[in-house]
Amino acid sequence: MGSRKVTSSEHLDWQGKHVTVAGLGVSGIPAAKALHARGAHVTVVNDGDDARAREQAAELEALGITVRLGDGATLPEGAELVVTAPGWKPDKPLFTAARAAGLEIWGDVELAWRLRGPDAAPWLAITGTNGKTTTTQMLASILRAAGLRTAAVGNIGVSLLDAVLGDEQYDVLAVELSSYQLHWAPSLRAHSAAVLNLAPDHLDWHGSMEAYAADKGRVYEGNRVACVYNVADKATEDLVREADVEEGCRAIGFTLGTPGPSQLGVVEGILVDRAFVEDRHKNAQELAEVSDVNPPAPHNIANALAAAALARAFGVPARAVRDGLRDFTPDAHRIAHVADVDSVAYVDDSKATNTHAAEASLAAYESIVWIAGGLAKGATFDELVAKSAKRLRGVVLIGQDRALIREALARHAPEVPVVDLDRTDTGAMLAAVQEASRLAVAGDTVLLAPACASMDMFANYNKRGEAFAEAVRGLAGAGA
Repeated sequence: MGSRKVTSSEHLDWQGKHVTVAGLGVSGIPAAKALHARGAHVTVVNDGDDARAREQAAELEALGITVRLGDGATLPEGAELVVTAPGWKPDKPLFTAARAAGLEIWGDVELAWRLRGPDAAPWLAITGTNGKTTTTQMLASILRAAGLRTAAVGNIGVSLLDAVLGDEQYDVLAVELSSYQLHWAPSLRAHSAAVLNLAPDHLDWHGSMEAYAADKGRVYEGNRVACVYNVADKATEDLVREADVEEGCRAIGFTLGTPGPSQLGVVEGILVDRAFVEDRHKNAQELAEVSDVNPPAPHNIANALAAAALARAFGVPARAVRDGLRDFTPDAHRIAHVADVDSVAYVDDSKATNTHAAEASLAAYESIVWIAGGLAKGATFDELVAKSAKRLRGVVLIGQDRALIREALARHAPEVPVVDLDRTDTGAMLAAVQEASRLAVAGDTVLLAPACASMDMFANYNKRGEAFAEAVRGLAGAGA
């Protein structure tokens, strides 16, 4: 086909280059526009050919960009580089053809990294199975409290390309990265990075837990100052050990216990730093109180410590950590307190879409009526139920794969009362909240932490959380 590889030494010279962009949407459209503006011949290929795709295609074609809808499998003639949306699986025929032609395949993160200017802001990168968005937002809040110009970008919904190529000047970027994005970002080199935790997720995409972990571990490659890991999750420390970093880069742990040297942790309700202090074997720096973390659930304190570690690696003073954590407000549907009704707390953690997230959520409360179920995505629930059984007052099950949770409850918590709602309609949430209220007693927490995806019943986890909150408010109104 006459294809040739775009090498890293010529990545700034785009004039006349033939670049294929795989996928429309939040990453593909900015990538196509950015490359076209630099003189590249851009062809966008997309699997879908619906009304939305045609509308997006028309916008790009008006600029002179070629778009092929309904055919994301064939490599365009003369392609010299492929830039892909992060969610496209590595085994797609398009990529097989690209590799056979000796072409590089970049994601939007890789493209942003290559297009950044010589004076570009350094990146503080965050990945992990759960907690990425909250930690990234906490980090940005801390950096702002230090007077730095920053933004939370990446997988968080703000395009890295827009941040890198826009007019806004930044001192540092807080960058959330998914395993998909890291897979397609071979040359990314962050100032410092954190892997918050590792649990089985997206294995259908990566092919195995080992491949998933390896893609997460890419975030450490070439780090200059700090590789931040979770002391309670040995797999994250193993990834640090395997990483090829710059001379002088340090491994920094975070723990909910008392920190050792080169760690951040918790001592008597205080977040402390024994990593970025003089004589860390003898000294510790107070950063904030546990009560400064919103909400102060254990997994969220861990998020705060990881954010603090990255901020301290960038030289942020201790006071800014405290002020940034105090200023931070978590996104909706992340262990959010909705209301108290008859001395029972109702908490919305609809974002807990897998077992790892649900386990962290359940660990935050002593006596729980748990609302769970949805699309299991291949997950098993025995470990989750066994660890959480002693906290459960009762369980209300909804959704397509609720039987898997019911069976795990029968094995590991047979004494816990279970209400199995044989429904997958959106109205089932109202019934679930009503059933949970009957099981709960004063001092309990009714917790929506489904451990499953939402798409069997709702458009997304936000809609699921909104249905829960609406049902709770109705309950509160009825009791008023």
